[in-house]
Amino acid sequence: MQGTDLASWAMKSLAAAALLAGLALPLPARAETLAPACDAPFDLLRLAQPLSRVAQKLATREQITIVAIGSSSTSGAGASSPAGSYPSRLAVELKQRFPDQPIVVINSGVGGEEIDDMLKRFDTAVVSAKPDLVLWQLGTNSVIRDHKFSAHDGSIREGLNKIRAVGADIVLIDPQFAPKVIAKPQAEQMVELIATTAKLEDVDLFRRFDVMKRWREVDNMAFETFVSPDGLHLNDWSYACIAKGLGIAIAEAAQRPVMSATAMPHLVP
Repeated sequence: MQGTDLASWAMKSLAAAALLAGLALPLPARAETLAPACDAPFDLLRLAQPLSRVAQKLATREQITIVAIGSSSTSGAGASSPAGSYPSRLAVELKQRFPDQPIVVINSGVGGEEIDDMLKRFDTAVVSAKPDLVLWQLGTNSVIRDHKFSAHDGSIREGLNKIRAVGADIVLIDPQFAPKVIAKPQAEQMVELIATTAKLEDVDLFRRFDVMKRWREVDNMAFETFVSPDGLHLNDWSYACIAKGLGIAIAEAAQRPVMSATAMPHLVP
């Protein structure tokens, strides 16, 4: 699919339009600048696997518990407040899409952690919450610290097995496309390792790296538009846009069995 502003998809499906009605992104930190379009083609957002556990909870109207585990770009470094983190924004997005559905999003991000650090707290930060969906953001800190990660696929599989044991759906989230990340030659290798592991393990991957890369290389956004001054973390606008895309992906994957092949969700301005 050619990259197009997703606003142009608004008339493709009444079902998708109803799903996404009423969404809005916040203005960026500088009030004098209009917020850019939150743009990414659906094939870049789409999750490969359906979210069967979330689908079940939607069908029975039971509470959906989502745990977001990761490092500082999960905890919300670079946002103007905790409400600007991607898990907080995702909670808003999902509640707007499913107003009658109880949804809880737990932010278990801890700055500075690598994959093995996260594994050490999986039992308390993930398993104990009895999640229906786990969003696992990983890989960035190993890249920026120049750590070897040849064994990371085994560590990722260990984490996936822990999540599977509680019956939760899984979405991996790869590193951010930011100056301090892409300056490292191993950045693309980490992105590929995570993608390969997700494919081999039949779990979903949200391609954050490619979404943000598109903002820079296709939409021609300056890094200052979507990256904090530290050159690493996201800002309010980009956290909100990532959450919006992730919300679309989750909603579609959880409803895939009951949606027609042409009724694809899409972003709206």
